Amino acid sequence: MRIIVCIKEVPDTTDIKINPETNTLIREGVESIINPFDMYALEEGIRLKEKFGGEVIALSMGPPQAERSLREALSLGVDEAILLSDREFAGADTLATSYTLAQGIKKIGAYDLIICGKQAADGDTAQVGPGISVRLDIPQITYVSEIKEINLEEKKIKARRMSEEGYEVIQSKLPCLITVVKEINEPRLPSLKGKMRAKKAEIRVWSAEDIETDKDRIGLQGSPTQVIKIFFPPQHKGGEILQGDTKEIVEKLAGILREI
Repeated sequence: MRIIVCIKEVPDTTDIKINPETNTLIREGVESIINPFDMYALEEGIRLKEKFGGEVIALSMGPPQAERSLREALSLGVDEAILLSDREFAGADTLATSYTLAQGIKKIGAYDLIICGKQAADGDTAQVGPGISVRLDIPQITYVSEIKEINLEEKKIKARRMSEEGYEVIQSKLPCLITVVKEINEPRLPSLKGKMRAKKAEIRVWSAEDIETDKDRIGLQGSPTQVIKIFFPPQHKGGEILQGDTKEIVEKLAGILREI
């Protein structure tokens, strides 16, 4: 079984900074981590490899320093890591990102399953995974909380996905793309042997030319989404704790509301 897991390096959520001039996240000098939902995607991919055999390939798009996250993926048990890195990819929105990743997947070749985290911590759009499936013209199952069955002979997958009303069990043909939620598993920690292997492993780096991209569909040029302004909500001052019995509190609250 050949599994591709798409991961993204994101700023640590405790240290997010915004450039007020460009309205973009400041990534230089900011500690980065693997997108938390992608950790569950990696774990599920590794578990499936342990069950069915085959290989897991981690794929990421980002600047050269994103190699750190790919090495972490290797330390967990991923077999191969590929980084799509080119200055022309910079500024990509979800449309351009999904196109670029799909082009990378096409270069990788045959696969049975693509796994993504349900969304990225820095964008929260949940659009890239579904966008990849559309580019590759393969079925998708989003918000997967459990893979109930995979039949490699019949090329089928059955998965349980979360919804606002509860859950659904969906069957699809393979190859397929799924996005996973945190309920699907508990990510493992890297072993010492895994860390040593990851330190020495070679990470392939592909440019825009390597994956045969259309220059009008990548980076800022291929991104129709325009960010007008990004800002932090103003901090509110501490409120007042109302004292007294219920009647007194209600009267005081009503007076405050009338003054607003």
